Amino acid sequence: MDRRTLLRAATGLAVGAGLLPAASWHAEAAAPFRNDVPPAWYRFRLGGYEATVISDGRLPLGKPEPAFPASPPEEIVGLLRGNFLPPDAATLEQNVLVLNTGRQLILFDTGMGESMGADSKMFGPTTGRMLANMRAAGIQPEQIDLVVLSHAHCDHCWGLVDAAGNRVFPNAQVALSEADLRYWTDDSNKRGPAFMTSFIDGAKKNLSAYRDRMVMVKDGAEVVPGITAISTPGHTVGHTCYTIESDGQSMVYTGDLAHHHILLLQRPLWEFSFDTDPKLSAQSRSRMLDRLATDRQAVLSYHFPWPGLGHVAKAGEGYVWVPEPMDLTSAG
Repeated sequence: MDRRTLLRAATGLAVGAGLLPAASWHAEAAAPFRNDVPPAWYRFRLGGYEATVISDGRLPLGKPEPAFPASPPEEIVGLLRGNFLPPDAATLEQNVLVLNTGRQLILFDTGMGESMGADSKMFGPTTGRMLANMRAAGIQPEQIDLVVLSHAHCDHCWGLVDAAGNRVFPNAQVALSEADLRYWTDDSNKRGPAFMTSFIDGAKKNLSAYRDRMVMVKDGAEVVPGITAISTPGHTVGHTCYTIESDGQSMVYTGDLAHHHILLLQRPLWEFSFDTDPKLSAQSRSRMLDRLATDRQAVLSYHFPWPGLGHVAKAGEGYVWVPEPMDLTSAG
């Protein structure tokens, strides 16, 4: 008796004994699709600190050419295609950092929020998810002691207050460069690009709620122990990166030093349409990227692919992004 005959005989016995259904040998995959989005947060240790990256959601720029107006369109397309990215749509992440130092809970930037109504969705409906993801990570907004802002653009400070103008972080101070505070609350700067009016109105609404508890950051000075400001002007007049150090380990939170992990690393001198001073921004970016690569410094980038952790390495005339693998099996 061959194997096929034996198999048929065995199956017949099983069916006869009620062990297998006569009409089917396998389960039908009839389960419905799950269209829900899971909470987006990632926790790791940095020296003696506990760090949690929280997503405010993806921020789609749309066609990339308008965002890089001085760059050759064919080169933009070539770089995106060469890195397996769609050539007709540039998308940025929003990686918000919460740092637990053991003494304070410190939030770095706030995402788009909902304070400006429809304007808060100017980059689409996928933004504004910081608070829901923060709570999912076990962190409540009233626990935040300090909000450290890289700059005062909409996707970094509009989450400070709610639609009614109430503080989202009622017990927090807010740290920001004085240059950015002055610039983005001055109505006389409502000129140039069309977005300037809403950007300034939004900054005024969000920052004014904390005017009695502002901390002015200074280049090279500690904001609090373990967090040092690094002035990187150009994207805004007072754009600031921050070095975080604990127990011999360090990481640089780079804010908007570079928005895109391909286009502005491989072409660091390219200009970006939302820069206040595009040429100064390119100089700050190039100088800081060289420092990060030379020092082999760990980086958390606000807009790079989730969760924004990795290193910058030199490559030809530019740089490449080397993401840090996520560890989902260890608490640190």
